Amino acid sequence: MSKMIKIILEMTKVLLIFVICTLLFYYVIKALHQEYEQLDRYEMPKGNAVEVFEQEENDLLERISIFFRLGE
Repeated sequence: MSKMIKIILEMTKVLLIFVICTLLFYYVIKALHQEYEQLDRYEMPKGNAVEVFEQEENDLLERISIFFRLGE
């Protein structure tokens, strides 16, 4: 009977550690989410940022050449 009680106690310890680690992970992820949710994704860039005006147009043969060269 004492062997069965030891097994139950060990299983209870493992379950308790699992629950504590799961709750800790949940609250850490929740705190990180709140931190990054407050960031403004569309704020003006600082420093030496360059605005992109237009993408240059390449002819068809040059685009095919780039496609085969880069393998994309």
